[in-house]
Order: sequence, then structure tokens, then C-alpha cells
Amino acid sequence: MTPSERQRALESDPGFRRLTPERQQQLRQRLNHFSNLPPAQQQRMLNNMDRWAHLTPQQKEQARQIHGQLQSLPAERRGMVTTAVRHLSTMPPDERERVINSDRFRSMFSPQEREIMRGASKLPLAPPENRPE
Repeated sequence: MTPSERQRALESDPGFRRLTPERQQQLRQRLNHFSNLPPAQQQRMLNNMDRWAHLTPQQKEQARQIHGQLQSLPAERRGMVTTAVRHLSTMPPDERERVINSDRFRSMFSPQEREIMRGASKLPLAPPENRPE
């Protein structure tokens, strides 16, 4: 959809019309922000929303907890853990656990950081093409 088509679709949605004017404005701003992102980033966001929609309520709660733990880390460490989780998500579960428990990871990451990785790696958050079958 083009940005103007997305805007028209939003405005014509009955649920959108029932929202407060403030909430409508917030959603217009978010749509505008999304429309200005590069196509690859838009696709990443859509993929993430699709993955989120397919999580069970328990998985969503676990993801929220892991996200909260991740956000409590200093920015530099958060980036390192996020990169590690992204890399781990491409591995089969037994290999992931072996890597998380490896001497290398024990020297690079704290027990708390490795627990965040372990929890994140149990969620189906990897892109479908990277998920082990």
C-alpha cells in the first residue's frame, strides 16, 4: 500500500473512528513514521508484528519479562546480548544451550545476561526462515 492508501484505510476503519481524538492522532503519527521508514525496515516491523500475533499469552508474558530484563542492562551490554540472541536464534536448541554454557560465553556474559539469552532463545522469535524445524 502507498502511504496515502494506508492513511485512507486507517481513517475508514470503524475501530479507529471510535478512538479518542488524542489516540487517533497518535496512530496517525505512528503510521506516518512507519511510512517514512525504508522498505526493509518496514518489512522487519511487519514480520515482528506477525510473530508477536502468533505467540501464546504465556509466551507474550515471557517475552515481556525478558524484554524488561534486557532493558535493565546498560546500553552497551544490551546491544551485545541482543546480538548474541540474534545469532543464537539461528541455531538448533541443543547447540544454543551448548554455546550459552561455553567457556567463551561465560567469560563474555554475566549469569544474568546468559539467562536472558536462554529465555529469549526458547521463544519463537527468530524469523521463520531461521527457525529450526
